[in-house]
Amino acid sequence: MASIIGLTSLEVFMESVEIVEADLSRAAHQHAVSELINAYAADPMGDGKPLAAKVRKALIPGLRQHPATLIFLAYQGDDAIGIAVCFLGFSTFAAKPLINIHDLAVLPGYRGLGIGRQLLEAVERKARMLDCCKLTLEVFEHNHRARRLYEAVGFAQVTYQEEAGSALFLAKPF
Repeated sequence: MASIIGLTSLEVFMESVEIVEADLSRAAHQHAVSELINAYAADPMGDGKPLAAKVRKALIPGLRQHPATLIFLAYQGDDAIGIAVCFLGFSTFAAKPLINIHDLAVLPGYRGLGIGRQLLEAVERKARMLDCCKLTLEVFEHNHRARRLYEAVGFAQVTYQEEAGSALFLAKPF
């Protein structure tokens, strides 16, 4: 359905979405980060359950103390609807910084509208501004929606040298 000025309602909505770099000294941004990460944790493509109370209590202080924290928030009006939690890293092979996108989430009612793409574009702009050599992220194998988005904006499983094979993401939980 087109509006009077020729824009679709989706285009009007997308123009009203604002992506901001979070300032964790601001109570509103702290609240948005806490709520969005809790919603993402509860999602089947997150952890499948909300954050434990002690984790929620420690989240913002921990992010504030971590010197490499970089967070972007998507707002539609006063409502925080998406988040990209990133951390600066360093590539020894390129001798340049990199950004790891640790969490990317959009609230369920806003998925499929391009908000994830806008968050990724904001992260990429920041990475280019910081002269980073790359962006990295991990994604669940069966998170097909997220994988389509990541591939559409240029992410791929990486092979640096054919004889070494593709890079894999491994973890050792404690």
